[in-house]
Amino acid sequence: PRLSHLPGLYWREEPPWGGGKGTWGWPRQIIVDDDDSKIWSLYDAGPRNIRCPLIFLPPVSGTADVFFRQILALTGWGYRVIALQYPVYWDHLEFCDGFRKLLDHLQLDKVHLFGASLGGFLAQKFAEYTHTSPRVHSLILCNSFSDTSIFNQTWTANSFWLMPSFMLKKIVLGNFSSGPVDPMMADAIDFMVDRLESLGQSELASRLTLNCQNSYVEPHKIRDIPVTVMDVFDQSALSTEAKEEMYKLYPNARRAHLKTGGNFPYLCRSAEVNLYVQIHLLQFHGTKYAAIDPSMVSAEELEVQKGSLGVSQEEQ
Repeated sequence: PRLSHLPGLYWREEPPWGGGKGTWGWPRQIIVDDDDSKIWSLYDAGPRNIRCPLIFLPPVSGTADVFFRQILALTGWGYRVIALQYPVYWDHLEFCDGFRKLLDHLQLDKVHLFGASLGGFLAQKFAEYTHTSPRVHSLILCNSFSDTSIFNQTWTANSFWLMPSFMLKKIVLGNFSSGPVDPMMADAIDFMVDRLESLGQSELASRLTLNCQNSYVEPHKIRDIPVTVMDVFDQSALSTEAKEEMYKLYPNARRAHLKTGGNFPYLCRSAEVNLYVQIHLLQFHGTKYAAIDPSMVSAEELEVQKGSLGVSQEEQ
């Protein structure tokens, strides 16, 4: 589908894979906190017998449906995938506590996390938060960061809640590519602008607060978790210094480099992103932490994926 079509509507018209009830239509809404206004929205697709699914966490401007290209492809190949949209949380500890309650509600002991930008930072903070009783089995960090001070906005983090919606949107849009881009990247930016428009003032203000509030990842608490660091070589909101910091923080991580893709490679370079996701998850096939239905993995497919894995490692 073209990105301008809202994925929820597209899915209702042409469901491309089977699945249990609740796979289609609008996202499920779940409340796990005492505060009824804190609502998690999610798409849960793929085989329900998988107990260690891949969960996608969106960037500041994103909603659960920005990962629709991953959901469509990965569930078609037999993976269980959950795409989330978080409620309004104002600090990292509050987010981590809410996310833990959500996993308890979904009866998921351990999960794989794919986080884009802020989503990647929150994924790392959650892995750190649960390190004494691990809930995160692996991490895929796309265009992400490990220290909020890179944005030089820690001093304004506590005032976002006061700002009107149009000003918050202007701050976020300032990080979007403004130069010439190819048609697929232009489509992706249009789609993300549309998603940004759907967010209310408190949603945006809270996400920007989480994005800029003074905090960093403590690597010694999550050093045993398998990590893939995914980034792009062309222009994105992430500085070269921030990328280098991620490489230093995770020296043993797999690296998934995309020549182009801008801020939203999961939309405009989805085939490459989906391949890297499969390569990352391949190491867990045949274990109880596999995110794929065992019946969907043929010996031939495994060999093909192992071949791709070899190529990827040689490129590093």
